[in-house]
Amino acid sequence: MNVSQYHYRDGQWFPALPANDSSQLLLAFGSRQIIKFPFISQQIKNAFSHAQLIGCTTSGEISSTEVYDNSLVLTAVNLANTPIQVINTNINHHQSSFEAGLTLAKELPASLHEDVLRYALVISDGQLVNGTELVSGINEALPRDVLVTGGLAGDAERFSKTVVWHNEQCASGMIVVCGFYGNALRVGHGTLGGWSAFGPNRIITRSKGNILYELDGQPALDLYKNYLGDYSAELPSSALRFPLSLQLAEESESVVRTILSINEDDKSMVFAGDMPEGASAKLMKASNNSLIDGASIAAVGAVEKLQSAEARLALLISCVGRRLVLNQRTYEELEAVNDVTSDDCVKCGFYSYGEISPLLKGNHCRLHNQTMTITTFSEIVDA
Repeated sequence: MNVSQYHYRDGQWFPALPANDSSQLLLAFGSRQIIKFPFISQQIKNAFSHAQLIGCTTSGEISSTEVYDNSLVLTAVNLANTPIQVINTNINHHQSSFEAGLTLAKELPASLHEDVLRYALVISDGQLVNGTELVSGINEALPRDVLVTGGLAGDAERFSKTVVWHNEQCASGMIVVCGFYGNALRVGHGTLGGWSAFGPNRIITRSKGNILYELDGQPALDLYKNYLGDYSAELPSSALRFPLSLQLAEESESVVRTILSINEDDKSMVFAGDMPEGASAKLMKASNNSLIDGASIAAVGAVEKLQSAEARLALLISCVGRRLVLNQRTYEELEAVNDVTSDDCVKCGFYSYGEISPLLKGNHCRLHNQTMTITTFSEIVDA
C-alpha cells in the first residue's frame, strides 16, 4: 500500500498533482465548491485516471495534525493486492434510511475475483439521513465478520446542506460504500469520546425515530434549555457542547447523541441517530484534556488491532462538537493521534455530523456522535 496526499488551498495544489498516477482510490474531503469547479475536477481526473473518487463536505478537513476550512484534502491510495468496489445510492430513492443501508449492503458483492469482502467504508449525507437506521440496515445484510466504519458529512456549524460525491456524482442525500476485498488487507479501528455525564437520568417518554419530543413527560427542548442557560440563545450550534448520553435497557454501554436541529413550535429536537422511547438519557460535558485523551486512546486501539502490521493510512473522523469545545486546541487531538501512529502513516479525514464504528471492544458497527473515530489500514503484499 502506497499513500500520497495533496492539498488544494489558496488557489493551488500542495504539492503539485502527479501525472497519471495509478492509485485505485481517492479520498477527497472538503469544499463542494472546489471539487465541482470544472478546472479542478479535470485536474484530478488527469492525475488519477484509474481511481474511484469518494468524499464529502466537512466541518473541517484533516491533513496530518492540521485542520482546515474551505479547502480540499485529496488522499491517493494505491493498493497492491486489495480489490475495491464502490457503490452509491441517494436517500431520496428510498422510503427510509434503513432501506437505503439494507439495499447498499445487499448490492455490495460478497467477493471479487475470489477475494472475500473484508471491510466497508461508509460516507453518508449528514442532514437527510438517519444514521442509526442507515447503520442498522447495513448490519442487517452484511456478514458479522465484515468491519464497517465511516462517517456522516458535515457543513461547518451551519447545519444547512451536506454533500457526498462519487466520481462525477455530487449531491445531497447521497450515501457511498467502498468495499475492500482479500486477505492482504489489515484494518484496525478505535473510537472514544472523552465526555462525562452529569445531572439526573431522564427517561425518553415520547419520540419518533431521531426526533425527541419528551423527557420524563416534559417538552424536551424546554428541559434542555433549562440546563443550557445562556447557551440556549445559540441553539442549535451550542448543543454540540452538551450532547446526550443514551443508554438502552438491553445494552451495557451507552452511546452519545448530538442535536442537528430544534423545533420551537412543538419543542422537539432532531438528533443524528435514533432516540428510542424507554431509553435513559443524560446531559454530557467535556474538558479539553478529556477529549484529547479520548483521541489518544482511540488511536491506541486502532493501531493495536492491526496486530503488529504498520499502519500506512489512518482515517480520522471526529465530531464537529469536539472541534467547537477544543477550539484553538483542536490540533492537540490530532497530535495525540500522530504520537501513537508512525511517521510513515498518512493521516486524513474530516470533522463530521456523526461517526460510524464498532465500540473499542466490539465488532458490531454503531453510530456515534462526539467521538474521535480512527480507522487504520495496512496491506500484506505476499498474503
